[in-house]
Amino acid sequence: MALDIPTDPTLPPFVDQARRLMFGDTELLRHLADAAGGLAVNLAVAALIFAGTLWAANWASRLAAQAIQRAHRRNPPDATLQSFVSSLVRYTVVIVGLVAVLSQLGVKTTSVIAVLGAASLAIGLALQGALANVAAGVMLLVLRPYRVGDVVEIDGKTGTVRGLDLFATRLSDGENLMIFTPNAKAFGATIVNLSAPVARRAQLDFVIDYGDDVDRALALLLACAAAEPRVSPKPPAWAKLTALGDKGLTVSLRAWIPPKDFEDARFDLMKAAKDRLEAAGYSFPYPHQVAVAQRGFQPPHSKANGATAGDGAGDGAAPSPRSFSPPPTTAGSSPDR
Repeated sequence: MALDIPTDPTLPPFVDQARRLMFGDTELLRHLADAAGGLAVNLAVAALIFAGTLWAANWASRLAAQAIQRAHRRNPPDATLQSFVSSLVRYTVVIVGLVAVLSQLGVKTTSVIAVLGAASLAIGLALQGALANVAAGVMLLVLRPYRVGDVVEIDGKTGTVRGLDLFATRLSDGENLMIFTPNAKAFGATIVNLSAPVARRAQLDFVIDYGDDVDRALALLLACAAAEPRVSPKPPAWAKLTALGDKGLTVSLRAWIPPKDFEDARFDLMKAAKDRLEAAGYSFPYPHQVAVAQRGFQPPHSKANGATAGDGAGDGAAPSPRSFSPPPTTAGSSPDR
């Protein structure tokens, strides 16, 4: 049997609807069921749209990376450009999907856009750091001071570039630690690209004695550079006498090495030059230290009793104190007061 509970105008609407639900108002229950069903459908559709947005974001980012790879058919694909464009496409698709989800839930997109437009100034001020990173990432992508795979030094941190996205640059240092540098900080700091030059110059300094043959030592250093296969022939190796020091003569070897072999070739060349010089009879001066024994403090000794003050002052000894004795007195008289 259907019940139709009349409304009570004296009660607030929420309280009146609660009263009608308690008494089993069929019309209100039907409206409530329809609203719950519509909300459930909207939530299900919104969940499907959100899941589809995530899938579409990943698919679009991969498609953008493949498009960039096809554009570089003759050359190797630019990993830096691929990483940046992929992240940009992914975030764009996610934002569009979130707007569609809000629209499905009944939120008017026009009002959302109006609110975002009115709050754009506040959002820009609150996210000025993030927006600065995005702008710096675009400038890094345009200027190309480094690419993925290059060894760079950014703000005192040295590592291999592993990725460049909208907000940060990822580096991997020699200890295999991942370093995240904000794009704004990387763009505003000094960037040293260690992989950009064709060859890097390595300088090795050796100190020999003044009596040693300098010309022969320079010839041995050039021979070591010529025997190292990783040393570039152009520019040619250079060896000169560079300093006259307190400990000996400084002879220097300058050789150009490709960046990928720089560390290993430099250390191997240093060891080979040292062994060659030692085998030729050269000795390397090393710092000497002289130990000086410190004399302990000895206080001055006083002379024997009975020495005069002048005698004591003559040899630096303190004068012995004198004892006071009163003048002798006669019988029947009193001492002077």
